[in-house]
Amino acid sequence: MIRLAPSWVLPVEPAGTVLDEHSIVIDGERIVSVSPHDEAARSHPDAQVVELPDRVVMPGLVNTHTHAAMTLLRGFADDLPLLEWLENRIWPTEARWVDEHFVREGTLVACHEMLRGGTTTFNDMYFYPGEAVRSAVQAGMRVVAGILYVAAPTRYATDEQESIERGIAAADEWSNVPGVTFMLAPHSTYAASVASWERAGDLAVELGVGIHTHLNETWGEVERHLAQHRRPSVQWLADHGALSPTFLAAHAVHMDSHDIAVAAEFGVCVSHCPSSNLKLASGFAKVQQMLDAGLTVGIGTDGAASNNRLDMFQEIRTAALLAKAVARDGAAVDAHTALRMATLDGARALGLDDLVGSIRPGKQADLIAVNLSSDDAVPRYDVASHLVYVCGRGDVTDVWVAGRQVVQDSVCRTVPAEEIRQRAAEWRDRMAPA
Repeated sequence: MIRLAPSWVLPVEPAGTVLDEHSIVIDGERIVSVSPHDEAARSHPDAQVVELPDRVVMPGLVNTHTHAAMTLLRGFADDLPLLEWLENRIWPTEARWVDEHFVREGTLVACHEMLRGGTTTFNDMYFYPGEAVRSAVQAGMRVVAGILYVAAPTRYATDEQESIERGIAAADEWSNVPGVTFMLAPHSTYAASVASWERAGDLAVELGVGIHTHLNETWGEVERHLAQHRRPSVQWLADHGALSPTFLAAHAVHMDSHDIAVAAEFGVCVSHCPSSNLKLASGFAKVQQMLDAGLTVGIGTDGAASNNRLDMFQEIRTAALLAKAVARDGAAVDAHTALRMATLDGARALGLDDLVGSIRPGKQADLIAVNLSSDDAVPRYDVASHLVYVCGRGDVTDVWVAGRQVVQDSVCRTVPAEEIRQRAAEWRDRMAPA
């Protein structure tokens, strides 16, 4: 049993709360209590005490949309229009290089980066999901892996059915491993076939999983879908029985009021990826309007090929700032809302909110400690405001996943940094354009 003794606790639940001089007692994987230091010391005198002065402990961050292995394509094809980036650089490179080794090693690089930046859970969508899970387990992260499929043949699978079967086999292989879950992951309404979408809802129910897909990421995607199907994509998915509270729409940039209303009717969740949307010039999501409609909105980084950083602190700050500009309201997505989006709402979008996303007794101890004592962080009036608008991932000092400390004094204990640098350099030398 250990007792974390920080200067502050930001529990996310109850909403808008910051606790001064409170301890978090952990027994094994779970949180036992959250109480003032003196009370915790009396109640648990034998607990090992971890003093965390000038630090705030908050829930681990939940990255709701990644292509983790694409860290090996970080900076590979920057500053290009979206279609040129995809069709001329990314897709041909994936067709040549992406295999089990690429996914396993690229995901390990990603896990190292995410853990050191305070991310404890990530939702992945990529080929060879079993290999991504293998790396996440090695790193000590919580992972939701995608049963990815697209209509076109790939190096991974000749067709959608083979891709689905391979994903289901991976899910079966890892079904009894704590911290590992899966989602059905048709790539998008344009890359997966109509036939597969017609049965996606039933298949997800049969497998007992949610659906994770790209949706309305670009205006061109919206226009093409409307021209082909004569219905907006959100309504089209509803008509095919795909939408439900376990449906997670990544990006959802171009959602008009009708789209948002339909999504809200079915309880759809959204993964907002602000930096990727900016870098690929996809547009500006109406986040406050979605929240006002009752949608659950989490935050994601997307892959490192279209963002370059798997940095949830950057995403939190950017999400809060963009929401204000889009809504033309300085009160939109306030600091506590932005932090909830990156923790509890992200967990809810992945069906994990009963386990993680907030600090309360009975939940898994997925926690991070953030240093608020740097010279760049003074004066400090509001802890939540500082976490969103001042702090960065470099301020994360310690990380626990299910009670296990995986980052200590800013060093990842599960994946050696030298190993990561070596693997990344080997892939760079192998894939670098001539």
